[in-house]
Amino acid sequence: MTHPNHNQDNSLLNQIVNQISHNGAEGLAEAMRLMLNQAMEVERSAALGAKPYERCDTRKGYANGFKPKTIQTRLGQMTVAIPQVRDTETEFYPSALERGCRSERALTVAVAEMYVQGVSTRKVSAILEKLAGTLQISSTQVSRAAAQMDEHLDIWRNRPLGDIAYPYLILDARYEKVRRDGVVIDCAVLVATGVDATGQRTIIGVTTTLSEAEVHWRDFLTSLQDRGLHGVKFIVSDDHNGLRAARCARFAGVPWQRCQFHLQQNAIQYVPKVAMRSSVAAQLRQVLHAPTRDLADALLRAMVAKYSKTAPELSVWLEENVIESLTVLSLPLEHRARMRTSNAAERVNQEIKRRTRVARIFPNTKSLLRLVTAILNDISDTWETSRQDYLNMNPPSKQYAA
Repeated sequence: MTHPNHNQDNSLLNQIVNQISHNGAEGLAEAMRLMLNQAMEVERSAALGAKPYERCDTRKGYANGFKPKTIQTRLGQMTVAIPQVRDTETEFYPSALERGCRSERALTVAVAEMYVQGVSTRKVSAILEKLAGTLQISSTQVSRAAAQMDEHLDIWRNRPLGDIAYPYLILDARYEKVRRDGVVIDCAVLVATGVDATGQRTIIGVTTTLSEAEVHWRDFLTSLQDRGLHGVKFIVSDDHNGLRAARCARFAGVPWQRCQFHLQQNAIQYVPKVAMRSSVAAQLRQVLHAPTRDLADALLRAMVAKYSKTAPELSVWLEENVIESLTVLSLPLEHRARMRTSNAAERVNQEIKRRTRVARIFPNTKSLLRLVTAILNDISDTWETSRQDYLNMNPPSKQYAA
């Protein structure tokens, strides 16, 4: 007498052979689906300790039908029947499907990584076609893959800072396009970079806000302090009105260095004649690059006096603003070149721009924060694993008290 399982095995084999015989390579996906379904049923019987409808003392539960599930595989999309169980002490999930899920998750991580590195959706699709036979991948799928990184990124973005003091703090902001209520708006990305007592730089904070208003900067700086930021002795940033007020509120008494690069750009706006620009720029550089504060103050007074009649608006502006860019002269000589501007933050901004221009317009602030956080996480990891410190915190000219 023929065993019923033998007949069942032959039936499955016949179905698989027929699929491949009649459809060739096109039938491989259906053949795989049939084999996967059968493998999951066999695994369920082993987990229950009994075959379907079998009565025995070793039974650990009962079969409870099937649940359809659509999965994405290298052979394309297919819908399988996942065996269900009831009255069991432990949960059951087919290991064959779990291994496939792990494989697909690895593929998803690769997609997310390409997305973070600034690879366009079109290029991602082409790469996957070469590697895994996946013909198409939509921007929605890329975004969904990137969303799986959220847990890791949230942990990094909100990590405690209390174990390390950061004497130097560099603050900056940039804007990206985001959709909100059907309208495209500018969204501010606020970034904080810290240099610790060993001279190592790290990106310590990032957030997205609707503007650079004081309340948003204040909330951002408060969040850094709540996470344990301490030991700040010097702050570098551009002259943002909201940041100025928030900085005074949260870091009262901490010396502030106005970015000299942006200051020089601002000065050009007050030069009344194009022919005067080169000479004004040259004199301003002499002031900013003076080796001592006394010399810088003397050069500034001379410059203010020189333009008091020929360019009175420039003269007034110089007197009121340039002094804010001379704070760096209180630092050791070896630190001044890197701490006189927020160029370290500007280079980070350039890297962000290189990646975000692929997306152009973000569907929401959450997707923008996800991508920017991933980029900054990568940049910060590179800095932290570098063998060369950003600053020598014990220079021969003057030991910096960390």
